[in-house]
Amino acid sequence: MTTQQPRTVAQKMGIRTGSRALLRGAPASAVAAMMLPTLDLVDTPTPGLDHVHLFVRTQQQLRSEFATLRDAVGPAGMLWVSWPKGGRLGTDLTIRSVIAIGYDRGMVESTCLRIDDTWSGLKFTHPRPGKVYANSYGTLPGR
Repeated sequence: MTTQQPRTVAQKMGIRTGSRALLRGAPASAVAAMMLPTLDLVDTPTPGLDHVHLFVRTQQQLRSEFATLRDAVGPAGMLWVSWPKGGRLGTDLTIRSVIAIGYDRGMVESTCLRIDDTWSGLKFTHPRPGKVYANSYGTLPGR
């Protein structure tokens, strides 16, 4: 009988080897916990990225960085937002506020997961053309 290894955080996030990626504000402990494959890392937001991951502690920081990072995500790419769980590190972010900010900036959420003992992560993608997304945070495309 073959035992399967548990999937890494990076695998659960859908990060593939060779992806063009940007990590912003990522603490070393969280990067280690993700067990990232070999990536083509960039230092600044450039259009067409496969994976962007923003680590933030405040709603203000998320609001100010979201649009720039959204614009760097390719059509099939993803923007992960991570924030400290349970109010740790003085955060004012919750899953509800992260989703609301994402909707306000034109992206939809899908997957939430644990990065490590401190950080949660939420995946955002571009809305599919012609599809209407509606929840308590808003409606996309906007009406």
